[in-house]
Amino acid sequence: MEQTSTDKKPVTRGLSQEESAPVYQQPKSYPFPTEVISLPSKGLCYSEDNPLSKGEITIKLMTAKEEDILTNAALIRKGIQLDKLLESIIIQPGVNINDLLIGDKNAILITSRILAFGPTYDVKIRDPFDDDDEVEVSIDLSKIKIKDVDESQLNRSNEYEYILPISKTPIKFKLLTHGDEMAINKDIEASTKALKQGNEITTRYRRLIVEVNGNRDYAAISEFVSNRLLAGDSKALRKYITEISPDLDLNFDYTSPVTGETEALRIPFGVSFFYPADWL
Repeated sequence: MEQTSTDKKPVTRGLSQEESAPVYQQPKSYPFPTEVISLPSKGLCYSEDNPLSKGEITIKLMTAKEEDILTNAALIRKGIQLDKLLESIIIQPGVNINDLLIGDKNAILITSRILAFGPTYDVKIRDPFDDDDEVEVSIDLSKIKIKDVDESQLNRSNEYEYILPISKTPIKFKLLTHGDEMAINKDIEASTKALKQGNEITTRYRRLIVEVNGNRDYAAISEFVSNRLLAGDSKALRKYITEISPDLDLNFDYTSPVTGETEALRIPFGVSFFYPADWL
């Protein structure tokens, strides 16, 4: 039986898929190559009027224009070259990059990198079994899979209830977006200049926690984070957020050439991620 357009499923081409799926053909209405990719969140954390709620996004494949962005010295100094890259490659009508959940943003950037330069990522890392030895590893990005999460816990308001296990304080939190991360980075930078320290953990919690004991006042949340959020509760909250957050599994198996031991390490996203050695 002929497959209809409604039967076709979008795929994140380049990333490992648990089940094979037909290639989703983007209508040829753009003057450049495009791809429709799947979002790890499946769109479940966005309001229904948000185009990201469809669980897929149309991106432009990187061209020489995006190379200009990645090598722009002014953008690099400001640390915003990847933000400008996102703005350039996301062509889905109505999408605001600030709305993207971090896991969905990761999928877009990694897929774009694979489609542009291939799946091989050569990078130097510190051997965890021999601290004095830095080794070069070759990581196959195409083996990255979308992380399994309990989708029943996700909701379109992107707010989640949690009772801190030690203090028993009920809170609500959100899964962070690209816009949140940008604001957090600015807050950390301002704090570093004023106080000579970053306060990264508390700064992040002030953006992440939206309600404490029924109180949504920002000043009350900030006071709680600074003075009453116990370290044990903080650790438990971070673990729970990681468990429910849609994202990619960004670990790879590393075998030490020195000891032969194997360990799962997080993929290091260094300068060479979007700047392959043989690029120029």
